[in-house]
Amino acid sequence: MPSLQTARYALRGKIARWFEEPASAALDKIGFTPNLATFTGTAIGVGAGAAAADGRWVLAGILVIVGSTFDMLDGGIARRTGQVSKRGALLDSVMDRVAEGAVLLGLLIYYTRADSFDQTLALLAFIAFAGSMMVSYVRARAEGLGMKGTAGFATRPERVVVMSVVLLIGQPDWGLWILAIATPLSALYRFWAEWRSAGQLD
Repeated sequence: MPSLQTARYALRGKIARWFEEPASAALDKIGFTPNLATFTGTAIGVGAGAAAADGRWVLAGILVIVGSTFDMLDGGIARRTGQVSKRGALLDSVMDRVAEGAVLLGLLIYYTRADSFDQTLALLAFIAFAGSMMVSYVRARAEGLGMKGTAGFATRPERVVVMSVVLLIGQPDWGLWILAIATPLSALYRFWAEWRSAGQLD
């Protein structure tokens, strides 16, 4: 989807210029290192999962936004301070999965509790988690083989936006339906795109 990719990168560039760079500078001035920003974002993401498990949707949505903001800024701090490293990139990627998984686990816990049990939504939470991990895994494996792996539509930024919005409006079930459908399809699309690309390179 070239047009989607172009729009995504254009938006990313504007966010970097108007928010990420000044915010990264501010965090750097008060002593945040890239790894500290990564761990802070992860801890807040886990807190969002705990809030979701307790049914506190608005709080969970706010924490998702704050946690993902720290996740976005760790790279900016690293570039600003000359601390870009393979270890940092690995840590960032792993912690992203932890934070995202924590929120979906929180929803799974909520919908398996006796007072809020919903088998369908619990299953959707699991599918959304598995689909999200597969989207990321296909990219990681493709990059390991020397390919881009960036095709698709339900990437992490889109997933964060969906989850934060549905939590803030108190409709997490909408988000589970969206992610349970979109993430497996996105993983399949990304796999197919890279499969075709690999055939052309062979």
